[in-house]
Amino acid sequence: MSTALIVTMVLAVGIGLSLGLLGGGGTILAVPLLAYVAGMPAQEAIAASMFIIGVTALISVAAHARRGNVRWRMGLLFGVASMIGAFGGGVLGSQLPGVVLMVAFGAMMIATALAMVLDRRTPTESKAQSKLPVFKIIMEGLVVGLVTGVVGAGGGFLVVPALVLLGGLPMSAAVGTSLLIISMKSFTGMAGYLTSVSIDWGPVLMITGVTVAGALIGAAVSSKVPDKMLKKAFGYMVLAMGVVVLLYELPIIYGLTTGIVIIITLIVVKVLQRRLSKVEAQTSITPAREAEASPQTAMRGEHRE
Repeated sequence: MSTALIVTMVLAVGIGLSLGLLGGGGTILAVPLLAYVAGMPAQEAIAASMFIIGVTALISVAAHARRGNVRWRMGLLFGVASMIGAFGGGVLGSQLPGVVLMVAFGAMMIATALAMVLDRRTPTESKAQSKLPVFKIIMEGLVVGLVTGVVGAGGGFLVVPALVLLGGLPMSAAVGTSLLIISMKSFTGMAGYLTSVSIDWGPVLMITGVTVAGALIGAAVSSKVPDKMLKKAFGYMVLAMGVVVLLYELPIIYGLTTGIVIIITLIVVKVLQRRLSKVEAQTSITPAREAEASPQTAMRGEHRE
């Protein structure tokens, strides 16, 4: 067993933890890990990552289902639509140059990370809609499947927001349902790649085993970790890896420029968010003070009478 494979297996535990805790993010980490640490070609790394994530997500679904966090009907509907898109994306991606795939993947990592880091919304335990928005779910599944099939991403961080916004699911159910969709879509996307790409199954199966172990640990402790804090930390890690991918694949000047632009964007948005929070806090305090003052004014009027 080579040193690169051992390092890959150790780091793959973190991929499983991400899937078990957040319902996504596994492939975003798996593709760079297989390409840069394990030394696989880009197409093989993407195809292998789909197998690893598909098996890991499928096993993790069982752990979340025992807690009642899987909405099977919505998940199967979204999953079938995304499978169609993922197969087409996999066939298309297998024909693209490796550099194009990795640059697209790095850009997707950065976009996903920024969305996570800058997200100020607080997850709500909203009640799921009794009537499924079938058309919206099918269209979202097709688009997510196509995009993630091309670049080899499982799409968890695209699927989870869709389930919350379109399906009205609470975050806990969205995470569990996302794993069902990821497993379906990953196997279909892999089938598209296998039309022209071969996989060295020995190392891939070993990496899959440790990834599954990490996912089961993540699913077990998911209810004990603050979701918002975990998303922020994971977002910064994915952001850093996305910049590394672009630095590795692009001329140094473009990679550095991208990193500088991202840092400036984060600083500006964070400053604006803090100012907005202060304004919102002041706005909420003013009505409260007026409400407190109203009874006192009324009492003074009664005393004068």
